[in-house]
Amino acid sequence: MRIESQAFANAVGRARAIRSSHVIVVANEKGGSGKTTSAMHVVVALLKAGQKVATIDLDSRQKSLTRYITNRKNWAKKTGIPLELPEPFVVDRGNTRSVDDNEAAEFAGFAAAITAVEHTHDFVVIDTPATDSYLMRLAHAMADTLITPLNDSFIDFDVLASIDPENFEVTGTSHYSEMVRDARRQRRLVEDVDTDWVVIRNRLGQLETRNGRNIAEGLAALSRRMSFRLADGFSERVVYREMFPRGLTVLDTLDERTLGMKPTPSHYVAHDEVVKFIATLRLPLDERGKRRAAARAEWFRSSRQPFRDGGLTAD
Repeated sequence: MRIESQAFANAVGRARAIRSSHVIVVANEKGGSGKTTSAMHVVVALLKAGQKVATIDLDSRQKSLTRYITNRKNWAKKTGIPLELPEPFVVDRGNTRSVDDNEAAEFAGFAAAITAVEHTHDFVVIDTPATDSYLMRLAHAMADTLITPLNDSFIDFDVLASIDPENFEVTGTSHYSEMVRDARRQRRLVEDVDTDWVVIRNRLGQLETRNGRNIAEGLAALSRRMSFRLADGFSERVVYREMFPRGLTVLDTLDERTLGMKPTPSHYVAHDEVVKFIATLRLPLDERGKRRAAARAEWFRSSRQPFRDGGLTAD
């Protein structure tokens, strides 16, 4: 499904014209990759850095990010601990039989959420469902930073590209990679600015394996062709799953009062790996960061180099 129609370009242009916040989109068309966990840790990291943050949940059926935030609010009230909170929004999917009516309603909901925070918030973090949709494509075309969590598995790798079963070399891009490439092209048509795409490897094992090395090599080759950056994300740790009911993250105070339990060494190791992950994103957290982001955007506008796709074709 391509997104190069004039109607879609006009919608993206109108949406971007009414926003000034830095938009972070966390997305992957495969479920279970850690999108919501990644999004929540990014949100809390920004809040703890003194930024005003809004969230937009595009998964109006599951609402995992919104429920995570609600759990956090309830836990803060129950314990009396002053936990930082973002301003949450949910955009509903259209449910009529008319595609045009659904897209119009979805755009109106999306634009209303952006309009509500454009002059008051520094960052907008958007969590997405594991499906291709109008809202999904609109979010990608709006992204200043796109984060794609990927489990360390060739099943998840298949979301980005196909590989040769004998030598594990990349042989073609997938539908999701093509959608991201189209969204980035649309972004350049509207604003002449590129999206910083970061693919993060989640659920990394504690020991290096041949499978892990093959995946790492394949991602490195694909990153050069699709122009994304690679980062290590979240290892396979129980502590991440335990924190959802209380809305906590490993960036919160690691003590018994906050956690409701004594912290373990795994909590501290997880904290350090999340701090490293956040640093890899290179978000404009201060005036210096904002100037660097502006300089990168200006360089892109002045260079006007064509987008490099490495000659890969979709499956």
